[in-house]
Amino acid sequence: MTKVAFIGAGNMNSAVILGLINAGVSPSNIMVTNPSPEKREKLAQAHGILHTANNVEAAEFADFIVLGVKPHLITQVTNDIANQIDVSQKCFISVAAGTTMAQIQQSLSGKGSVIRVMPNTPSQLGLGVSGMYACSQTTEQQKQVAQEIMQAVGIIKWLDAEAQIDDIIAVSGSGPAYFFLFMEAMETKAKALGFSDNEARALVQQTALGAAQMVVENDISIAQLRENVTSKGGTTQAALNTFREGGLPELVSNAMDSAIARAKEMAQDS
Repeated sequence: MTKVAFIGAGNMNSAVILGLINAGVSPSNIMVTNPSPEKREKLAQAHGILHTANNVEAAEFADFIVLGVKPHLITQVTNDIANQIDVSQKCFISVAAGTTMAQIQQSLSGKGSVIRVMPNTPSQLGLGVSGMYACSQTTEQQKQVAQEIMQAVGIIKWLDAEAQIDDIIAVSGSGPAYFFLFMEAMETKAKALGFSDNEARALVQQTALGAAQMVVENDISIAQLRENVTSKGGTTQAALNTFREGGLPELVSNAMDSAIARAKEMAQDS
């Protein structure tokens, strides 16, 4: 059986661990490591998985090592592991933005395989999106297993070039916050219109949920769905005209470009 080690016990690694358990992976094949006893013991008790404070021990145990630490610590962690054990047959999966494939490979002295993954926070609900890019040393079997690991928390998209990781960040990685901001603005206005805090929250979240579910359950384009609820000369058209006059489409495009630019800056700074 494939063994998986999770370096770090943060939200993303915790979400993937839960997904694997729900998918039927044996807890005895999963190990988590974290310097905080409280964090790793909480996961171990919740799921029956193994735990340790030693990254090298975890990496030695596993075939696949999921790197869920902060980006500026990634290369330090992988370098420490590569200096103490043979990593040539192991596959490292990085879920950190801003640390490139070349940087991780260099820290591993060119040994082992590396897959960069950009998931998003809805992965915590099993509704995530993960962009994936594998280095040339990665075998098809390793890619398949890595895909199964990330499919435990949502859908995946294999990328043709590492640079597309930044594009995935702009669309899906940062994307949930775009919707939260829009929902927040609607909630604020609903309160100004006299709805209570609870009423405003319920109205906005149910509207967002319903709209998203309509996209999921219909094969027609999102543009067509919008047109279907926009009567000529009606209230919806009046609102949409205001959005367009305010430059909403261009603003969204510019915001996503800003996310891509920042992702590139983070890679250069790390």
